[in-house]
Amino acid sequence: MGQPKRKQSKQRTRIRRAANHYELPEVAKDKTDGTFFVPHRVNPSNGTYRGRQVISVKV
Repeated sequence: MGQPKRKQSKQRTRIRRAANHYELPEVAKDKTDGTFFVPHRVNPSNGTYRGRQVISVKV
Protein backbone atom coordinates (compact mmCIF):
# COMPACT_ATOMS: atom_id res chain seq x y z
CA MET A 1 0.00 0.00 0.00
CA GLY A 2 1.26 3.45 -0.89
CA GLN A 3 2.58 5.77 1.76
CA PRO A 4 1.88 9.52 1.82
CA LYS A 5 4.85 11.73 1.00
CA ARG A 6 3.58 14.69 3.03
CA LYS A 7 1.33 15.28 6.02
CA GLN A 8 -2.23 16.05 5.03
CA SER A 9 -3.24 19.51 6.23
CA LYS A 10 -6.13 20.17 8.62
CA GLN A 11 -7.95 22.19 5.96
CA ARG A 12 -7.69 19.37 3.42
CA THR A 13 -9.04 16.87 5.99
CA ARG A 14 -11.96 19.15 6.86
CA ILE A 15 -12.84 19.72 3.20
CA ARG A 16 -12.94 15.94 2.65
CA ARG A 17 -15.12 15.37 5.71
CA ALA A 18 -17.49 18.17 4.71
CA ALA A 19 -18.11 16.47 1.35
CA ASN A 20 -19.36 13.36 3.16
CA HIS A 21 -21.78 15.31 5.34
CA TYR A 22 -25.30 13.97 5.00
CA GLU A 23 -28.31 16.26 4.95
CA LEU A 24 -31.84 15.62 6.12
CA PRO A 25 -34.36 14.82 3.38
CA GLU A 26 -36.61 17.58 2.10
CA VAL A 27 -40.16 17.51 3.41
CA ALA A 28 -43.38 19.11 2.21
CA LYS A 29 -46.40 20.13 4.24
CA ASP A 30 -49.79 18.74 3.25
CA LYS A 31 -52.38 21.43 2.54
CA THR A 32 -55.33 19.42 3.86
CA ASP A 33 -54.20 18.18 7.28
CA GLY A 34 -50.78 19.83 7.77
CA THR A 35 -48.73 16.64 8.06
CA PHE A 36 -45.21 16.46 6.65
CA PHE A 37 -44.20 14.00 3.92
CA VAL A 38 -41.48 13.46 1.32
CA PRO A 39 -42.26 15.34 -1.92
CA HIS A 40 -43.21 13.38 -5.06
CA ARG A 41 -44.39 10.47 -2.90
CA VAL A 42 -47.75 9.38 -1.54
CA ASN A 43 -48.53 10.93 1.83
CA PRO A 44 -48.54 7.95 4.22
CA SER A 45 -50.82 9.61 6.77
CA ASN A 46 -53.82 10.13 4.48
CA GLY A 47 -52.94 8.33 1.21
CA THR A 48 -53.14 11.33 -1.12
CA TYR A 49 -50.87 12.31 -3.98
CA ARG A 50 -51.18 15.70 -5.70
CA GLY A 51 -54.61 16.27 -4.17
CA ARG A 52 -56.09 12.91 -5.20
CA GLN A 53 -56.85 9.90 -3.01
CA VAL A 54 -54.52 7.15 -4.24
CA ILE A 55 -54.55 4.52 -1.49
CA SER A 56 -56.94 3.84 1.35
CA VAL A 57 -55.44 4.32 4.81
CA LYS A 58 -56.95 3.12 8.07
CA VAL A 59 -57.37 5.99 10.49
